[in-house]
Amino acid sequence: MYEIIQKQILSEDVAKLVIRAREVAHNRKPGQFVIIRVEEKGERIPLTIADADPASDTITLIVQRVGTTSAKLLDRGEGDSLFDLVGPLGKPTEIHKVGTVVCAGGGVGIAPMYPIARALKEAGNRVVAILAARCKDLIIMEKEFRDFADETVIMTDDGSCGKKGLVTDGIEEIIQKEKVHEVVAIGPAVMMKFVCLLTKKHDIPTLVSLNTIMVDGTGMCGACRVTVGGQTKFVCVDGPEFDGHQVDYEEMLQRMAAYKKYEKESYDLYLKQAAK
Repeated sequence: MYEIIQKQILSEDVAKLVIRAREVAHNRKPGQFVIIRVEEKGERIPLTIADADPASDTITLIVQRVGTTSAKLLDRGEGDSLFDLVGPLGKPTEIHKVGTVVCAGGGVGIAPMYPIARALKEAGNRVVAILAARCKDLIIMEKEFRDFADETVIMTDDGSCGKKGLVTDGIEEIIQKEKVHEVVAIGPAVMMKFVCLLTKKHDIPTLVSLNTIMVDGTGMCGACRVTVGGQTKFVCVDGPEFDGHQVDYEEMLQRMAAYKKYEKESYDLYLKQAAK
């Protein structure tokens, strides 16, 4: 069983979970993810690995309460276990020395950015981290990024922390003052879309990590398919990272919204049952 060793509340709806998962901890690489089930008859959801500690056989997941399964997971406590956990899945990030890399994370997308940005720094790159969220309370892992990044910029929609503005404002500011060789963006799909519109204008290669609906994680079900460069790709086995300038975001956003009605019905039912 996959025991929750540590649980830390980061904000009202976000928590850090340290989970015992020996094989994953010893084999995971930056950019990869796991698929978990909280209970035997529950759905399977993908979660990017934020960190791993082979010495303690643990991995770290940052989870946001957005629906039934994530709520059930965050309602678990230290000493509880997950029904199953599969991974590491997906292709690891290709880490190269390219020069200055802007690593832009939005909301809980900051968490999967952490191992990628750290690996880019270890490869000899200058790393500028931009951490963005709606407000101060939703900024996570600031200290962890400041420990290694050459520069860390905080952006909040309401100006309650760091600079007021969107993640694109922060990226534009960096582009105007120095040569940027690559951008890595992870966050909500609409955020990655607008980051890529900006970087395409400046002809800066951009890598994104897609967060589509996913079921089996092995390429069989097709639920995670996206169009990249005019070709059908499966996020679970071909990604999760792609050339951001080649992704069809409109199609991706449409597919991700296909089950919103049923997701809301399921979550409302869970909240009703939990309140009894």
